[in-house]
Amino acid sequence: MTHETKGPGEGGSEPVPAEQPQAQPDAQSPSPQAGEPQAAQAPSEADSLRAELAELKDRVLRTHAEMDNMRKRLEKERTDASKYAITRFARDIVTVGDNFQRALDTVPAGAADQTPVLKSFLEGVQLTEREFLSVLERHGVKRIDPKGQPFNPHHHQAVMEQPNPDVPSGTVTQVFQPGYMIEDRILRPAMVVVARGGLKPKPPVDSAANDDRPVSNGPVSNGPAASDTDSATPQT
Repeated sequence: MTHETKGPGEGGSEPVPAEQPQAQPDAQSPSPQAGEPQAAQAPSEADSLRAELAELKDRVLRTHAEMDNMRKRLEKERTDASKYAITRFARDIVTVGDNFQRALDTVPAGAADQTPVLKSFLEGVQLTEREFLSVLERHGVKRIDPKGQPFNPHHHQAVMEQPNPDVPSGTVTQVFQPGYMIEDRILRPAMVVVARGGLKPKPPVDSAANDDRPVSNGPVSNGPAASDTDSATPQT
């Protein structure tokens, strides 16, 4: 029996070699090109986180400062409300004190000594006025009578100026209407007359400068006294 050999074109098949598997890249060992962008991206993310942290810290500090200022402002408003709550009432009630003073000023000098009834009446008015001022002081309201004091534009209201050479210029010589203060605020300025053209006010004496001066126990001599012969001019 003979075997015929068939060619490739006659229905025969030749064995095909198996394909070799391609080597897969190791996932755990990144390529050097992929590692460079990650290394460059890490510092930028750290910088952005630091900037965001600094901004949040600044916001927290500003919020704390605003809350502290608000707390102090509320405390001051509460304190002022308790101290100056009677301002409107006190401004109206001090006119009663003015009427006491007007009643006392209407009595001529020496008239009370001649009339016992009038003297008792004046003593009653004075006692009532003192009690009235005492009640005002218990509530923080004080009367100011600046006669003889330097003029203060914050506490006094100058009605007129009057020439007076006996007192320094700017001195209050007469009080038309006393003023009142509530705590550290002016409730009503005093209406006064101010001296003009008088003596100049003396400057304040610096006690520290006077203490530094040397103390002398005797007369200080500036040099030998000139004799009569030295002071005489020779005649030619």
